[in-house]
Amino acid sequence: MPAVNQAANPASLDDCHIQIHQKLLDLAALSRHLDTVGIDAAAQHMAHGLETFFSNTSRQHHAQEEKTLFPSWLCGANEALAAAVRTLQQDHGWIEENLLELSPQLSAIASGNNWFDMPEFQHGVEVFIALYRQHMELEDVLTDPQSRARWLADAQQAPQRVAA
Repeated sequence: MPAVNQAANPASLDDCHIQIHQKLLDLAALSRHLDTVGIDAAAQHMAHGLETFFSNTSRQHHAQEEKTLFPSWLCGANEALAAAVRTLQQDHGWIEENLLELSPQLSAIASGNNWFDMPEFQHGVEVFIALYRQHMELEDVLTDPQSRARWLADAQQAPQRVAA
């Protein structure tokens, strides 16, 4: 992934989204594994990789979007696109909040500790995955010019959906 201060490369953003999708699947698999097997070497390894990815690569990806992609979308944007970008920016904050809760739990799992509350962890995983998937769906629509044009046309015809 390019440095945060470089221009956003659509291929790089797509690659990161593919990685994020896979890591979300891995996070769900870890949650199931912990429920059925508990903390073992496989869970520890998976938790370490997930915590590292979401704390580093994912955060860098969001910073790159905030610095290079979102400003270009806001420059001369109509209200529907501006509202969508504000939603994406707000999502980044919510994703960060959720990660701040999950990260210590993932670190504990990676270390073989089980001090965390399993139902709370599983709920946090479900919320994190749902939020992240919804966020990326909107980003994917907006990064594809044809999808964005269709979305903008729909949003202008039904502005109440954008505010939701």
